[in-house]
Formats: sequence, structure tokens, C-alpha cells
Amino acid sequence: MTTERTLDLHISSSPHIRDSRSVPHIMRDVVLALIPAMIAGFIFFGIRSLMLIASAVIAAVVTEYVISEKLLKRSNAIGDWSAVITGILVAMNMPVAAPIWMAALGSAFAIAVAKWTFGGLGNNFINPALAGRAFLMASFPAQMTGTIFSQSGLFGKVPSPLCGMDAVVTSASATAWGGADALSGATPLAALPNLISSGANIQDTLLPLFWGNVGGCIGETSAIAILIGAIFLLGRRVIGFTIPVIYVATVFILALFFSGVEGASPLSSDAATVALFHILSGGLLFGAVFMATDMVTSPITIKGQAIFALGCGVLTFVIRKFGGYPEGVSYSILLMNLVTPLIDRYVSPRVYGTGKK
Repeated sequence: MTTERTLDLHISSSPHIRDSRSVPHIMRDVVLALIPAMIAGFIFFGIRSLMLIASAVIAAVVTEYVISEKLLKRSNAIGDWSAVITGILVAMNMPVAAPIWMAALGSAFAIAVAKWTFGGLGNNFINPALAGRAFLMASFPAQMTGTIFSQSGLFGKVPSPLCGMDAVVTSASATAWGGADALSGATPLAALPNLISSGANIQDTLLPLFWGNVGGCIGETSAIAILIGAIFLLGRRVIGFTIPVIYVATVFILALFFSGVEGASPLSSDAATVALFHILSGGLLFGAVFMATDMVTSPITIKGQAIFALGCGVLTFVIRKFGGYPEGVSYSILLMNLVTPLIDRYVSPRVYGTGKK
């Protein structure tokens, strides 16, 4: 007696190796990774930081719902949490003193123009949150790069940000500017050469920069909060080491060679201090962890990601050091987003069994 066995064959298109995690699972992991930075924003800037985040998230979700489900008739488009992340990132890249409505406007632009104009999630060629921030910078430069002034945080008086993803206020820089609690003009990072020439002890600024007791945009000030989120994302395999490590290392190495300290070699402690200042100040860490690693707008291959990160690092430092505008992180990532398809085209692996073109 023989027993016949039925073998079920499932034929499907590639990819044949799939991950058990869905898009909503990955997006929720990113939201969880952003929580330490949001908590740091609340601690150092007060309840208004949460109000800006809430405004941006609500505007992003509502815009996503109206466009996807009402206009395009696509069901469950807001359930992937991508709109929530866009709203959080837009708000985290804004100064806490910005008007609440501005956060909502930036998020609506990010979803409607940078995302859905090109077909929605997976089809956008630039990071929507950075596009929303660039829109706000171009439309409302005074509010986005306004005067630094003191305001009440949860732990007392802290500098309200002169934003631009590269802004930082420390006790040393305040001393260099006469100890004033309020000032306007160039961002402190842009004034770094003046701090060096004035003899300010930049090394004393590194610890406040690490913990976050400085001025800046809501999400960029606390390096430790960003690193906690990065460790979580790496542990969950949501992001890889390639982009953030090469991005940050490129800026660090360039800062060693172009520290601006007269007579200092790249191996000197003065050059290393300036390089660490570049890493910890502004939005370099935040951009490298949460925006340059965007799966949709970054290259697919490891080699392509390395080229992408190297380009981001070079552009960031060139804008910071030699450009007339001190903001370097957001525009460097946006520019590299534009060349991502070209990178993918020229570094794509050869199809097995085929020869060179």
C-alpha cells in the first residue's frame, strides 16, 4: 500500500527571501527610537516642544488621510505609521520658539508635496521630513533662524535655539560673546573660528553638548539621547552601521584636517576637540541616525550606502566650513537623495550568469 503525498508549490515573483517584519513594525521601532530625543527635548525646552511635535504629527496624519483615503481611495494608508514619523522629524528639526502652526504647515507640505506628489510611501525620492524643513527654512527664515533668547525649561533657564541643525549655545560661547543671554546673527557653529581665535576653552563645551544642556533644534541637542535611539535601531536591525558611521567619521576626519586652529596638526588635541565639537553640535548625529538612513531615499547596496554617506559627510563639512550658510546636514542629505538612483545604477551587482556590459 502506497501513500501519496501532495506537495504544495507556491510560485511568486522575487524577492523570495522575505523578512517577517512589516512596514508598520519597522516604523513603530523608529518611533520608539525617537522617544529618548523627545524626552530630552521636553526636559531642556519644556512643554512647548511636545506641543510642536503634537501639532506636526496631527497635521501629517490628517494630510495623509485626506490625500490617500479621500482623494486617492487607498485604504489603510495611515496605518503604516510613516506619517507619524514624518511629523515627529519635522518638529524635531525646528526651534522650540517657532509658532505651533508652522510645524503643522511643514508637516502638511512634507506629506502632500514631498511624499504623495511622487506616489506615496516607497516612491518619494527625497526625505519628506527634510523637504518640509527646507520649505520652512525658505519660507520663514526669520522664525527658523531667529534670535537666541533664554526661556524656561523643565530644569530652569536654557537657551532657546537659534536653529539650523548646526546651532549650539554653550557657556563658553556665551562668554566669548560677552556673556549675553540674548543675541542675534550667525549661529554659534558659524562663529567657531571666532571662538578659537578668542581663546575660549572649547573643550568645556563638549560635555554639555553630549548631555543636551545647550541650545538647538528640539531633537538635535542631546547626543546621548540620539545614541540611545541609534543603539535600539541597530539592535532591531532597522538600520545598519554603514551610513551613520561613515557619515560621522567623514565629518570628523575633515574637521581634524581643517580645524581652523593655527599651527595645530590633525593629530593634536586642539584639532580633536574641534572635530568632536563638529560631531556633537548641530544636527549631524540626528541626521545620520534618523534621516540619512531612510530606506526609501538611500542606496540599496552596502557599497552604494558607503558612497552616499561619504557624500553626505563631505557636503556637510564643506557647507559648514566654507559655505556662506552654516546649515550643512539637511541640505547635504537632500542633495545625496537626488543622486541615490544614479548610485544604485552604477554599483548594482552583476546579475549571476551574465557578463560585463
